[in-house]
Amino acid sequence: MSAFVSTGSLPAPERVQELVDQAHARFRGVRDGAVSTVYPALAAVAPEGFGVAVTGVTGALYAAGDARTEFTIMSVAKPFVFALVCGALGPAQARLRVGANATGLAFNSLAAVEAGPGGRTNPMVNSGAVATAGLVPGRTLERRWQLVLDGLSRFAGRQLALDPEVHRSAAATNHRNRALAQLLHSLDALDADPDETVELYTRQSCVAVTAADLATMGATLADGGVHPVTREQVVGQPVFRAVLSVMATAGLYETSGDWLYEVGLPGKSGIGGGMVTVSPGKGALGTFAPPLDAAGNSVRGRLTAEFLSRELGLDLFASAPGPPRAAGPGRAAGSDRH
Repeated sequence: MSAFVSTGSLPAPERVQELVDQAHARFRGVRDGAVSTVYPALAAVAPEGFGVAVTGVTGALYAAGDARTEFTIMSVAKPFVFALVCGALGPAQARLRVGANATGLAFNSLAAVEAGPGGRTNPMVNSGAVATAGLVPGRTLERRWQLVLDGLSRFAGRQLALDPEVHRSAAATNHRNRALAQLLHSLDALDADPDETVELYTRQSCVAVTAADLATMGATLADGGVHPVTREQVVGQPVFRAVLSVMATAGLYETSGDWLYEVGLPGKSGIGGGMVTVSPGKGALGTFAPPLDAAGNSVRGRLTAEFLSRELGLDLFASAPGPPRAAGPGRAAGSDRH
């Protein structure tokens, strides 16, 4: 018997574009939140930018606003790098080394590492993402970096590149991530040199993408790991399922429970203003809106995801009752209810 998978499809193309346009118009005037000050280069980002993109598993792209404006991917790289590591080691080994449970704490919490068994947390928070970077195979930092950049580019379906200005800013001020790496190292929870691992993690965070890229990268996870345009099998089925599970548990950090309650989909946010939301079997949403809430999640991105999840019928936890079934011979109507 074949495995059960998510089914259904997006609405008609003209309806999807209409709803994407509506979402952009509805939320572009929201001024809540503030741009990240974690790195000086991010603090200089203009807060007005707003792009919305949806990519279906068919490869169709629907976009509005600044969907083609480049920004740094930041933490939205985490699920895709975790996918590459799962592909190299297998999902079971990756979970054994990194962990999978939500921490309930801030994304850069040191206490989460100390509380986690053997320093394990979740690959969607900084400590787990640093541990994940330490598992990227390769003899040298440059080989490992090339593997990561090539992998992210395969997800996007185009060659991506490092933003050198943001990288310089982040590399000079990433003190918290260095502390996390040293703590992981002291607990034997890091499989590579701490300094090189932080550099790799910093580079992956500073890759330039667009909201359209994020939608397409997410649609690859939505379609069994197959890129919706190039049709390349970027990752295997066990891998994308593992990735979506950790996105659901911790993709929005300590507000992930509220996110599932309101949106009902795996998602991942980044302090650069990007966000990806994945609807398995249907497609994905990518947004760009720099102002963040207190937990580090894009305010307009979250509002857009809530709106489009409902209007496009994406929510994994929402269903409509099926038609009534006639009672068969020897079976009373409703006899399968307990």
